[in-house]
Amino acid sequence: MQMTFEASSSVTLLFDVWNVHGPAGMVLSVFVVLLLTVVFEILKVWRVWLSSSSRLAQRPSAYAAASFGRTESCSALDASESSLAPTETRPPSRNSWLLHVIQTCLHVLQVTLGYMLMLCVMSYNVWIFLGVVLGSALGYYVAFPLLGQMSLYGRVRH
Repeated sequence: MQMTFEASSSVTLLFDVWNVHGPAGMVLSVFVVLLLTVVFEILKVWRVWLSSSSRLAQRPSAYAAASFGRTESCSALDASESSLAPTETRPPSRNSWLLHVIQTCLHVLQVTLGYMLMLCVMSYNVWIFLGVVLGSALGYYVAFPLLGQMSLYGRVRH
């Protein structure tokens, strides 16, 4: 196996079935890899949004809300007393368990997709590499502004 980049139109990607011979197959393969990379970036944003929206949905206990408003001029004694004070613990609800399962599945999907994209790059084909790089740039360009809009929507809704 070669260990340097080359710009050929024939490559085998991930599986023996995905065997590319010719420019048309290479263009299609680069497009598929680009789309997979965009999906990878969108998954990253979706996981961040789910995690932040789940934190927004959790209501802090009455004690935590009261201690949040304290100023930084509290003495060390006050700080040690507040850390020893009992806090309200809630059993995990069904929604938080379901959200955790969804986040776990998204994490597994993201890691699997990331490794598959890494293996595509390790084919040492310049065109596939450029597809991954451009897909990452396009995915970041599209997905991260959505994160800002989704967090604003989440704050307004709650």
